[in-house]
Amino acid sequence: MHMADALVTPAVAGTMYVLSTGAAAYSIKKVRLEDDPKKIPVMGVMGAFVFATQMLNFTIPGTGSSGHLCGGMMLSALLGPYAGFLTMIGVLLIQCLMFADGGLLALGCNVWNMAFYGCFIGALLIWKPIMKKGVTRGKIVLASILGCVLTLQLGALSVTLETLASGVTELPFSVFLATMQPIHLAIGAVEGLITAAVLTFVNEARPELLWGVGENKSESKLSFKKTIIVLAVAAALCGGVVSLFASAFPDGLEWSMEKVAGTSELEADGSVYETAENIQTTTSLLPDYAFKDSEAAVGTSFSGIVGSLMVVIILTLVCYAFKFFKNGKSVQEN
Repeated sequence: MHMADALVTPAVAGTMYVLSTGAAAYSIKKVRLEDDPKKIPVMGVMGAFVFATQMLNFTIPGTGSSGHLCGGMMLSALLGPYAGFLTMIGVLLIQCLMFADGGLLALGCNVWNMAFYGCFIGALLIWKPIMKKGVTRGKIVLASILGCVLTLQLGALSVTLETLASGVTELPFSVFLATMQPIHLAIGAVEGLITAAVLTFVNEARPELLWGVGENKSESKLSFKKTIIVLAVAAALCGGVVSLFASAFPDGLEWSMEKVAGTSELEADGSVYETAENIQTTTSLLPDYAFKDSEAAVGTSFSGIVGSLMVVIILTLVCYAFKFFKNGKSVQEN
């Protein structure tokens, strides 16, 4: 659902940057108050995991379309809405600057559409209330599917509203909306199942890592360190190996644009668009998750691994730069 710059006007893009920045500033304040250093490795590893799994487009049968994990619901179920939101921003920033995935001008829109709903709506209105009286496998599955479906529907709706506000005449609102919502309903259901699988594993391995579940008396099967290692290895395998087998079909947004406008690549003229494109051209070392001017499969694997590492690095730096965990408590190892 990464929007390209041509889908939004500078005014709409600027508005969404302000909203997303406001949510990020509030999240920084809340995370600093939490002062939980154990979240540093979880933010890094789960950010890398979401980055890697977003490369794994899965086919939606009978449509000619594909979808991929957004990850906001998963991150907020582990980190809470605030740390989860900041982690998603790190993922989207690396995707935008290093891989030219999603426009730089549209980054504020993408943060709002893909991160805000999953992390805030999904966590606060779906996950936390369902887990209020204790966590079970059935509750995890219910919250994951319901949360992913709802938040992807809201994200898809926001995309159509942003293009409407931008006056993108190639994408008439009612037709575009009627195309976007059903395909993202299917994508949300699949994401819900993937999210449920990951969160069920965490609940079995290290149940206290789940957010908003109150006191969890379940016995841990793995140490904190081993749980992090398992998730890190899974991220590396997804980004470096499984990504090679991702669906080649267009994702839900591209598919919807092709159905409505006959193309997934619209044009936009103006100095603002040119400046944003020039910046991305300079920063994107691996555009479209590949070596420049090469279609070698090794470029995809390299992109998955390097991108995951970059997410870990930038999130760790952010944690220390903003002094999220100022008391310096030791990370629990057992």
